[in-house]
Amino acid sequence: METKKTKLTISGTSKKSVKSFNTDKTQGKKTVVIEKKSTKSASGKGPFNKFSGSKFSSSNSKKNNFSKPNFLTPKTPPITSEFERRKLAEQRATKKLKTDSENEKKTKLGTNKRKIKLTVSRALSDEIETRERSLASVKRARQKELKNVNKEINKENLKPVKRDINIPEAITVRELANRMAEQSSNVIKFLFGMGVTVTINQTLAADTAEYLVKEFGHNPIREEKAEEIIQKIKESRTENLINRPPIVTVMGHVDHGKTSVLDVLRSANVVSGEFGGITQHIGAYQIESQSNKLTFIDTPGHAAFTEMRARGSKLTDVVVLVVAADDGVKPQTVESIKHAKAANVPIVVAINKCDLPEADPQKIKNQLLEHELIAEDLSGDTLMVEISAKTKLNLDKLVEAIILQAEILDLKTDFESKATGIVLESKIDVGRGPVATIIVTTGTLKKGDFFVSGLRWGKVRAIINDKGKNIDNASPSTPVEILGINGAAKAGDDFIVLDNEKEAKTLSENRAKENKDGKNPLTFATQESAFSNKSTEELNLIIKSDVHGSSEAIKNAISQIKHEEVKPKIILSDIGMVTETDVTLAKASNAVLIAFNVKPSKEAKKLAENEKIKISSYNIIYEVLDYIKQRMSGLLTPDIKETITGSAQILEIFKVSGAGKVAGSKVIEGEIASMSEVRIIRDGAIIYTGKVGTLFREKNQVKLVSSGQECGITVKDYMDFQKNDTIEAFSVTSKERSI
Repeated sequence: METKKTKLTISGTSKKSVKSFNTDKTQGKKTVVIEKKSTKSASGKGPFNKFSGSKFSSSNSKKNNFSKPNFLTPKTPPITSEFERRKLAEQRATKKLKTDSENEKKTKLGTNKRKIKLTVSRALSDEIETRERSLASVKRARQKELKNVNKEINKENLKPVKRDINIPEAITVRELANRMAEQSSNVIKFLFGMGVTVTINQTLAADTAEYLVKEFGHNPIREEKAEEIIQKIKESRTENLINRPPIVTVMGHVDHGKTSVLDVLRSANVVSGEFGGITQHIGAYQIESQSNKLTFIDTPGHAAFTEMRARGSKLTDVVVLVVAADDGVKPQTVESIKHAKAANVPIVVAINKCDLPEADPQKIKNQLLEHELIAEDLSGDTLMVEISAKTKLNLDKLVEAIILQAEILDLKTDFESKATGIVLESKIDVGRGPVATIIVTTGTLKKGDFFVSGLRWGKVRAIINDKGKNIDNASPSTPVEILGINGAAKAGDDFIVLDNEKEAKTLSENRAKENKDGKNPLTFATQESAFSNKSTEELNLIIKSDVHGSSEAIKNAISQIKHEEVKPKIILSDIGMVTETDVTLAKASNAVLIAFNVKPSKEAKKLAENEKIKISSYNIIYEVLDYIKQRMSGLLTPDIKETITGSAQILEIFKVSGAGKVAGSKVIEGEIASMSEVRIIRDGAIIYTGKVGTLFREKNQVKLVSSGQECGITVKDYMDFQKNDTIEAFSVTSKERSI
């Protein structure tokens, strides 16, 4: 058989030049001839660094391009000699040719199989030593590795984590669960297991929350309350003590002349500016007498302004009790004495109206003995001065008594520290916004100071004194109005200046949160019912007033109106003019809208007319209370009175054409009239209640049948008469009730 030869030409470099060598195989196999041409290496790094290509020839076939070889041979021992390298290359090339020849026979003509040349460089390359890893294989390996890592992480996460949990004075179940990183349902279940039923928004007391935190394996830490922080700040401002002017509160019964006394002292007519001559606001003024500054606070005398008087007594250093010499000690006088004693402040009694002929100062002194106020001329320690605001009698002696009492007290405070004070009054002024009247008690208030007052905070934009002048600062015992608060402050709230805006805002927010969460917090001892039994009618009220003090007084007065069947309910009490929002709320809640010393805006007035909502405007508190009582009376069910007018006994039953069944009866008591209300009574039980249709007397229709007479009676929509039934006639009257 003819020997087949295949010639393979290889270009490359080598340390030794090999012209050719032939390998003859057995019959049926190809003979490979390798020719090596010696050239210099392009890179000079070693043999077979660069190839020009491979050429394959056969006597029985044309030149063919072969596919890219895919050598999957196992790793071999390291090759040490040059001859072994060439021999290995020859064997690999021969094997490749054999495989490609077999695959060529199996493939169809015209295939698009990609073919690449076989080169010794590729044959001898390290690529054939190992198979390249596919992208999918690499991805699977990475996923496996990541899975193992996650398992280790999960094992670590399964370990319980002990956290430090900050606990405020009151906290909701939701917030507590979030801080512990626990599910709210788990906390609720735990409480339920202890016999306590709560909702997710239920507020918990600090002690209860602390117990739960410990049970869940965490460390509870009690948060410092905003009030405690503020108290510490106040206590720190007690250095560099200097004498300050006394704060004097004028108290007493209505119309005993409190404002008139102040009017004379400050030479201003204040009384004429009050509706009905009644002081309805707290006024604060500073006067200078005998080279001494005195700060006066005027409080209302009406019974509705109890809290305002109490607030004045707590703030003051000295109380001036004004008693009219012609009137004597009255209920508000007694109440003022109680407030002063509760505040533990000295009392100076001013017996006013001593210029009147009926004045009896000695009678006043004797009445005050019952309340443990003993005059100096009666061997007591209470200073009493007989004055007259009208004639200015002994007003200088009154001032001297106040100064003397202040010297005994030795009033001192720090002038250099940041200011603290108390809010006397607040209002919303058109054009200026929220305005607060305060008295500085410690330190000096300056423009630009950041402050907190109750739940409000702000920056002092302007300081206005009692004479209406803008000033840059206010020293202790000075009453001023300030602008810059972010809302209407509550009268009686403290006022404290802080270092910066952030601190002021944070403390205000904490206070608001504590105030909200602190309402009826849940403890293990008590649980609130989620349901309320509404057994009485309610009169919804919306009250808008000019200042906070008036609003407060109206609320207190309304709270005193009590009735078993109806009660007033204030759904909104605010200061400022009546707005569209107020009208909308009144309509939605079916509420009575009351404006005290304020007027509605044009938009609100127009909306009220369109919606047919009445805006009731008043200037005197008595009128407000009377109106509310009137509206509450309208909700009372009227008194129903029933009177039996007559009764008849059924003797026979007749059937009359056109009239149906007629009860032949005899009136045994009173009288029965046509169209009167009647009952059908059988065996002592009421069978039917209706009206008389027609009355017959001797076949004639009549309007009235008297006792002892016989008649025929028809009842509207009823014909089931029986003998011996009783027809009872009655009348019902209603009478309106009032509170």
